[in-house]
Amino acid sequence: MSQTTNGIPASSLGVATWQKSRHSNPHGDCVELAKLEGGKIAVRNSRCPGGPALVFARAEMAAFIQGAAERNFSGRG
Repeated sequence: MSQTTNGIPASSLGVATWQKSRHSNPHGDCVELAKLEGGKIAVRNSRCPGGPALVFARAEMAAFIQGAAERNFSGRG
């Protein structure tokens, strides 16, 4: 794995250990996260494990989680 970019096939991330939230539903409609080398975090759709993965820096993921917890994503443009 020489370079990790957004939209990279999740299957090309090697031995990434993917984890679902303990709040995942039984239908498998979930996202999974994996810690990558260099402190980055990958996100993929659990229903398409070999499909594209989005890759974020830890600070980007922390900001997203904080925004979600504070309900900053209302869907209003």
